[in-house]
Amino acid sequence: MTEETTPGIDDIKRVQRAAEDRRHASEAGAWLAAIVENSDDAILSKTLDGIIMTWNRGAERLFGYTAAEAVGKHITLVIPEERYHEEDEILRRLRAGERIDHFETVRRRKDGAFVEVSLTVSPVRNEAGEILGASKIARDITAQKRAAAQQSILLREMHHRIKNLFTMATALISLSAKASTSPAALASDLSARMQALARAHSLTLPDLANDPGAETATTFVSLLRAILAPHEHEIGSRISLSGADVPISGNALTSAALLLHELATNAAKYGALSTADGQLTIALDAKGDRLKMVWDEHGVSLSDNRKHEGFGSTLERASLQGLRGQLSRNWHDDGLSLTLEIPLQQLVP
Repeated sequence: MTEETTPGIDDIKRVQRAAEDRRHASEAGAWLAAIVENSDDAILSKTLDGIIMTWNRGAERLFGYTAAEAVGKHITLVIPEERYHEEDEILRRLRAGERIDHFETVRRRKDGAFVEVSLTVSPVRNEAGEILGASKIARDITAQKRAAAQQSILLREMHHRIKNLFTMATALISLSAKASTSPAALASDLSARMQALARAHSLTLPDLANDPGAETATTFVSLLRAILAPHEHEIGSRISLSGADVPISGNALTSAALLLHELATNAAKYGALSTADGQLTIALDAKGDRLKMVWDEHGVSLSDNRKHEGFGSTLERASLQGLRGQLSRNWHDDGLSLTLEIPLQQLVP
């Protein structure tokens, strides 16, 4: 006679718990798979030999390859040749069980374009703790990098502007002192020049306090007069300005103001505006599709100082790039002549 054993309550509970654990594990797996698949970041896995095993939609969007195109391929599919050594180092560290956090580098998209990314790489282990491969998260940081670079340029520009303002103030004090006969006349003359400098500065910026979306607009001659006004009360004796006038607005106004301010500052530091005998003649021509400005400084001995470039030169190049303009210089015995050409369509975008 065979004796049959009836499952006890404890046995039934163990079976139920095991089934419940499997259900929870299945649900957790489904949640995790959904999170990975719908992440904005590129999430993929690879073997220790660098073969891609999984590839989510974020990876498809970031790198341009579909999962079908990427899975089974080597990870160098998205690595520029000059950065292959990075992958060798990553695999070496993974085999040692290390996790790599926020490693910033450059990867290549399917269309050949480069994208700046931050990588987090973690080893993947089996139940025995053996390392099978790696999971990799790649985040596009191109926008952050671009913003950081722009911030650096802005900070350098601000530093350069502040230094120039102090230099300009010193030059204006010296210029006013030479033309003044009394302390009161000096104060009045210097005050007028500083106010003109303030007006020139405000002309380059919109009134953000009253209208955050405001866009400044003026004319090229008005801009020139505002920038040159601190150096002389009445344009015409030391500074001669003649020729055509054209409208200017938007980003072109800022770029032109920075460029012209740089030219005026250099003239005040080293050129025609640094001495009472100096003369500055500016002629404007707007024939055809370009504005041409000829800037002539006379009455001062100048040398070619292109070998001593500072941030002013960087700012000048950036301003010219914003205007798509061209600037040439010619040093002569008693001064400097430069020619600036800007496409008219760039002045009023």
